[in-house]
Amino acid sequence: MIDERADDQFRLISTSALSMLVAASMIGAGVFTTSGFALADLGSTSLVMCAWIVGATLAISGAISYGMLADRITESGGEYLFLSRFVHPAAGFVAGWVSLLAGFTGAAAYAATAFESYALSAAARPTWLPEGSLAIVLVIGATAMHALNTRRGAISQSSLVAIKLSLLALFIIYSLIVMPTWSGGGTLPIEKRSPWSSVGSFATSVMWISLSYSGFNAAIYVAGEAKDGARGVKQAMWKGTILVTVFYLLLNTIFLYAPDVSSIAGQQDIAAIAASKVGGANLAWLVRIIVCTGLATSVSSILMAGPRVYAKMAKDGLFPRYFDAPKPPPTRSVLLQGAAIIVVVLMTGLRDLLSYLGLTLGISAACTVATLFFARQTGDKASQPFKSRYIIAGYYTTGTLVLAALAAWNRPAEALATLATILAGVIGFALLRRHGSGKRNA
Repeated sequence: MIDERADDQFRLISTSALSMLVAASMIGAGVFTTSGFALADLGSTSLVMCAWIVGATLAISGAISYGMLADRITESGGEYLFLSRFVHPAAGFVAGWVSLLAGFTGAAAYAATAFESYALSAAARPTWLPEGSLAIVLVIGATAMHALNTRRGAISQSSLVAIKLSLLALFIIYSLIVMPTWSGGGTLPIEKRSPWSSVGSFATSVMWISLSYSGFNAAIYVAGEAKDGARGVKQAMWKGTILVTVFYLLLNTIFLYAPDVSSIAGQQDIAAIAASKVGGANLAWLVRIIVCTGLATSVSSILMAGPRVYAKMAKDGLFPRYFDAPKPPPTRSVLLQGAAIIVVVLMTGLRDLLSYLGLTLGISAACTVATLFFARQTGDKASQPFKSRYIIAGYYTTGTLVLAALAAWNRPAEALATLATILAGVIGFALLRRHGSGKRNA
């Protein structure tokens, strides 16, 4: 086992805080928006629920698989770290590049923009307030929180997540109590498709939904600062993922079966529509507060996890040395992450990036888990006989890549954008090598 831990004095994040980080990373914009898009594409609430269940099995198997990776290297860095050590620095650099553009910056900007849309509708926006203002204020606040102090950032993060989960639990309980008043569920008329086209649409919906589950591995990014080392990281990932999965399935049961299907198909604010059906305008207002809290913690969790990847890349010579951090928090990387998110908020509408984000992040995670099958150079658990838990890793890798291939076939434009992102990372690594900045750190 490679034991490249930070000094004990820098291990400041408890297992409970890591679990909250996982929950915060998962419960973001996706769960409150995706089902409306999936319903319009699939035409059946039952198929949408099946897509969420498939996404859940992949997320849980992914969390277990990343726990196996944490056994090998208990160090911050995420996909970049594992692909660099077990494959090649170029693979790690591309993974870090993907994280910078899609995994962290794109996802956080999506969540921040959705936060503004829920907090301030277009009709209520003052003429003097530019679009993106609230999103930028949120990003600046989260950046300051995580740039200054790791422990305080983690405590604030955990408190916000606890509030969010409590509010969501109250909404679920109330909705289930008034279940007899629900009128939704069923199918919508959609154009007739070939079997392959239907399979492609289902795969695309699962990739959209996988974006909502994608934070299951958040604890791995700060593993080097975990108080309990690999044990705490593993527990945080599978416990946090199972907790969020239960919430997701219950929430989507409400979102899909409480209102009339025609009122939610293709709609972004499906949570507010369902709440209005369940409890009227007052409950819809409360749900908007819950959603805003969830999106705020999502942005915060990314600003907690993402910069650790850039700091690790800088330490290994695959990112400007300026962003290396001798001790946490990696303040300069946090500031870089915050600035990048603000730029995307100002320049891009992220609704069209849903497929791109799901596809790009899914491929990156699947390639990382695949290293479990050929990373033999560590001389520890990697060299032991095949174990049943590797079946779980095989399911995650194969399932994710097959779904990604089907989704790419169904939506080639997003596949080309993903390919362009990967190629840009390869070119970036080659340029760093040419100028002598990159180095092998195996």
